[in-house]
Amino acid sequence: MQRLGVLLLILLWALPAAATPLAAQWSFRLLPGNAQATAHPEATEWRSAQIPGSVHTDLLAHKLIPNPYAGAPEAGLQWIGLADWEYQARFDVDPATLARKHAELTFEGLDTFAEVTLNGRPLLKANNSHRTWRARVDGRLKAHDNTLRIVFRSPITTLLPGVQAMPHKIAGNYPSPYGDEPKDAMVGNFVRKPGYHFGWDWGPRYVTAGIWRPVTLDSWDAQRITDVAVQTQALDETRATLQVDVEIERAVAGNADVQVTLIDPDGRVAATVEQKASLRKGNQVVSVPVQLANPRRWWPVGYGEQARYTVRTVVDAGKQGRVEQQLRTGLRTVELRREVDRDGGQGFAFVINGVPIFAKGANVIPFDAFPARVDAARLRRDLTAARDANMNMVRNWGGGYYEDSTFFDIADELGLLVWQDFMFGGGMQPGYDPAFRQNVVAEARDNVRRLRRHPSIVLWCGNNEEETAWKDWGHGRDLTAADPVFAKKIWQGYVDLFGQDLRAVVSEHGLGVPYWSSSPSNDLDEKANDSTRGDKHYWQVWGNPALPVQAYLRETPRFMSEYGLQAWPSLRTLEGIIPADQQQVDSPVVKAHQKFMAGEGNQRLLQYIEREFGTPRNFDDFVYLSQVTQAEGIALAALHHRASRPYTMGSLYWQLNDVWPGASWSSVDYDGRWKALHFHAKRFFAGHAVAALRDEGVTRVSLLNDRTEPLRGAWRLRVMGVDGRVRSDERKAVTVPPLAALEVGRFTDAQLLGKADPKRTVAVAELLDGEQVISRQVVYFAAAKDMRLPQAKIVSRWVREGDDSVLELRSAQLARGVWVEFDGFDAVLDDNALDLVPGEPVRIRVKAEQSAKALADALRVRHVAEAMGR
Repeated sequence: MQRLGVLLLILLWALPAAATPLAAQWSFRLLPGNAQATAHPEATEWRSAQIPGSVHTDLLAHKLIPNPYAGAPEAGLQWIGLADWEYQARFDVDPATLARKHAELTFEGLDTFAEVTLNGRPLLKANNSHRTWRARVDGRLKAHDNTLRIVFRSPITTLLPGVQAMPHKIAGNYPSPYGDEPKDAMVGNFVRKPGYHFGWDWGPRYVTAGIWRPVTLDSWDAQRITDVAVQTQALDETRATLQVDVEIERAVAGNADVQVTLIDPDGRVAATVEQKASLRKGNQVVSVPVQLANPRRWWPVGYGEQARYTVRTVVDAGKQGRVEQQLRTGLRTVELRREVDRDGGQGFAFVINGVPIFAKGANVIPFDAFPARVDAARLRRDLTAARDANMNMVRNWGGGYYEDSTFFDIADELGLLVWQDFMFGGGMQPGYDPAFRQNVVAEARDNVRRLRRHPSIVLWCGNNEEETAWKDWGHGRDLTAADPVFAKKIWQGYVDLFGQDLRAVVSEHGLGVPYWSSSPSNDLDEKANDSTRGDKHYWQVWGNPALPVQAYLRETPRFMSEYGLQAWPSLRTLEGIIPADQQQVDSPVVKAHQKFMAGEGNQRLLQYIEREFGTPRNFDDFVYLSQVTQAEGIALAALHHRASRPYTMGSLYWQLNDVWPGASWSSVDYDGRWKALHFHAKRFFAGHAVAALRDEGVTRVSLLNDRTEPLRGAWRLRVMGVDGRVRSDERKAVTVPPLAALEVGRFTDAQLLGKADPKRTVAVAELLDGEQVISRQVVYFAAAKDMRLPQAKIVSRWVREGDDSVLELRSAQLARGVWVEFDGFDAVLDDNALDLVPGEPVRIRVKAEQSAKALADALRVRHVAEAMGR
């Protein structure tokens, strides 16, 4: 059994007090003389640049390229990734900064091969978009007219000759369809740059360059605080025993007082400790022990408060100066519990503060093709949507970039656990190359130290799908057949990088957070993607061989970290992106926004829609039915995972968010609109829920309780016709234990239906608190296209409750997949994408800026039978 992180270890990191964003006038151009300059001479002129940013966004701001998301411009923009670009900053330096003895320029994000000069002299060379690059500039700054110049070399043209020279290539990810890079010599796995920039099956190929995170100028005299780490040596509800490690850089030796103050979430001083230290020249760590009585612990959402403490650190060296740092963090313990079963299986469960947590959530991909466009509001919008859908975990997938602290501050606040991948999205890396490994280790150290203060981070994972690709997809087999010596070298490099190097970084700097070598894996055990050990990615539904959604019910993992179904975003999200005359399943622009199967993914999506609902009549119905298909399929899987607790202890579907407006597996689209799946997730991830899962003629009913207190209530199972006539009604009192799934019955179709027509009959399972329905699920005995679903007449009524408008919907007949929207504007609904049981109203709270009359006039309610032309 692996028990890591039984001690809470948290790091606090920030820029020194004198660090400020570089105040400069930035400009950019296509480097004159570059091969792309002949075809694009207009781009060689100096123009203003926005920092942070990218060359694509700067070109767009000057209207030198079209909107990269609208229409189908992607092929015509690939020249940008083949070009070299130059950025230049002119800036002055204030007298106070110049007067300090030490100065440092910090580049938080250079994408990617960058040559930096300051006032005409070389400063640094960068080759990793994920690293923070620092350069001392003592004595090199002027009061006026400093010039900082950065040349970015194309990653494709830089690396392609070496890749093409390899006698046997290592596996990449998605080959370019545009001719900018040979399909048999992809460079993406050789460069430390976000993998998705080279294209993925949910987003475009835009190989960016630029300064994508801030540039800061730090200055100091005698000393600065470079790091603060808070290590919890013991923690329970009565006491926290802490050790605060203060990392100090000194210009000269001397004495100082080091003071640490903890301020509780209500702003009261909880503890203050001061000690004297004798400091030498250079870097050192001063450890300060702190005792905290009755600590308020940080909990994932649904289990307690998200308490965070402010930690103020002061180093006072008298005449040599005083420096201070202040940050917020939370106190919690984390353990990855891996208990071995009697049959040889091994569990995979996150335990926070001693409580085993069933992980409910989704995978997170980058929020935009151009990271600098992602602001705090976008992050808060989508992470709040995750919390509001009763998620408690997100997985930051490895083909993007390490998010900045804003993302994790929001996750800390909302109580979302974060599974954090290192930035390896697939394929295989040249881990056999010592320089490559050294670069990755520096990247890992930068980011673990930068982010480890956040209590939300509960796992560092080496990569996404690289081990299973090597072992299960033929990558290792094919290379071994071609060159067994090289294949052995590649695999040993993999083991060295992900089994040793990154594990060592997390062990040294991660402060007790567990490390996991790959997802899916059993941490370099023999089998990579195993249902009995480790975490699982399951793509036999949707992927190959595209099994029906009922197959989800026959796959019971220890922790499901990926599974998914596609759906299109709403037509409102596609406005201005796909012209009305192109809104057809097989139109060129629609195919350009469907990246799965190189644009042919709508055929796979139609396959799933047609299995259940038949062929959509038009693009509008296609979009709507794609969302119903996605929502109902993922609900089956998630409820099955939850009903399999404690054998299964996590369900993270693919994916939460979108990188652009197009077809994908997301539940929240690029504009923040909830798809049907997200409304379903709010129900199937609720703390109390009913799971009624039918497969091969048997319906299994389970009651789910994720809370730490028992649930006392009742469950009810009715069988009724689609016209509302009740054939049977069973109700029983029940107590569901805490942190448990309780199966209350298995029923054959014969037991439920008797002689009733399965095409006209449904079962309704409910979890009740008194007469209140806590959770409901409708069970169907035939595919929708085979059922006699009535053309239900849904009656709507508006009422006011406080400041909210409440929409009441009722139907005398069953209405499946009811979707509420408003023509011409958006509204916030607390429920949607639901089934109406005959005669039983549902009430939906609606928040909108429009008047009650405008809401009523614009209301549009649709359901499955309508979309099927019944």
